[in-house]
Amino acid sequence: FGLSFITRFICSQMPNQVLQSISIIDTPGILSGEKQRISRGYDFAEVLRWFGERVDRIILLFDAHKLDISDEFSEAIKAFKGQDDKIRVVLNKADQVDTQQLMRVYGALMWSLGKVINTPEVVRVYLGSFWAKPLQNTENRRLFEAESQDLFRDIQSLPRNAALRKLNDLIKRARLAKVHAYIISYLKKEMPSLFGREKKKEELIMRLPEIYTVLQREHHISPGDFPSVTKMQDMLQHYDFSKFPSLKMKLIESVDKMLATKIAGLMAMIRDEESKQPPAMVSGGAFEGSQDGPFGQGYGEGISAGADAEDWIVSREKHRYDEIFYMLMPVNGKITGVNAKKEMMNSHLPNTVLGKIWKLADCDRDGMLDDEEFALAQHLIKIKLEGYELPNELPDHLVPPSHRKNPTADA
Repeated sequence: FGLSFITRFICSQMPNQVLQSISIIDTPGILSGEKQRISRGYDFAEVLRWFGERVDRIILLFDAHKLDISDEFSEAIKAFKGQDDKIRVVLNKADQVDTQQLMRVYGALMWSLGKVINTPEVVRVYLGSFWAKPLQNTENRRLFEAESQDLFRDIQSLPRNAALRKLNDLIKRARLAKVHAYIISYLKKEMPSLFGREKKKEELIMRLPEIYTVLQREHHISPGDFPSVTKMQDMLQHYDFSKFPSLKMKLIESVDKMLATKIAGLMAMIRDEESKQPPAMVSGGAFEGSQDGPFGQGYGEGISAGADAEDWIVSREKHRYDEIFYMLMPVNGKITGVNAKKEMMNSHLPNTVLGKIWKLADCDRDGMLDDEEFALAQHLIKIKLEGYELPNELPDHLVPPSHRKNPTADA
């Protein structure tokens, strides 16, 4: 990319545990407004394309109060065409706007990205405030914490999938090399031996989309394996087609054999190595320690609330649940499933969720609920309505006191 790029390319090595697992490449700030007229001295978009083909993850950063996609940013995103599965978007400093504004900002960002990233799939956007400063608006704290943990998990998993990605890149490059061989051999074959070479060259370049179609049908190649028509046409302008090498079928057969047999063996070796070793994960820094102790995500919230309390957390609201329970006309201290269903349906939760709540609350599996089991069911409904997930098994701290096993009696 030239001396101008090399003089601006700075590497830094730091004693940080995170960097033992991953390397981070940061781009210079994107130019906007009048600054876009200033030349960087090198092809910025081409540099991004080169790195984009070789990295495992591409993160686009936006500030919540500055969403405009400048011409240079648009060109930068377009440089990652074909690498859409690697792209993640981070909407940073989202705490600087309130919930209503955040919804508008998120919608505006998705609309802007839709015009630049031409894929049917919606790109993954992480909302949050990714710095150590206090949150300006705390009303979305839970959302920001969940989003940051999702992003961290995504980055943490990169080393585990690195070998597989390299193998996929090898497959992609092998298929592309095979396609290139078919293209240049076709162009050489169509060239005249003596006169009219330049005219024929121009004609073949113009007919390149048609040639792609011919090769697709003749060799049963997927259209996605062919290089960009426009880029290929530009590059072919500088070559003499008559000097292209002829197609060597032995080499093509070698590539086909590698793709059919050798790759499967490499895949098996990767899986075998992964099964023998603990999964490689990014560790250190922000990736470590945040899940432990009272500041871990979800600690003391939802289903975990009351885990450290001495009393049964449901008892704090039980007097209110008891009023509903006795209005349902219990018989021998219990209400039937029919009566319980009428009350539980008032929550407007789906039947599948209410069925799970019933299964968790019916501790003795007798198809009826006593006052403690009914209170537990109401507590679980409250947790679900607050947006928390339900467990597959009831945690020990939520088991009603009268249904807990007495260790002394068991002994």
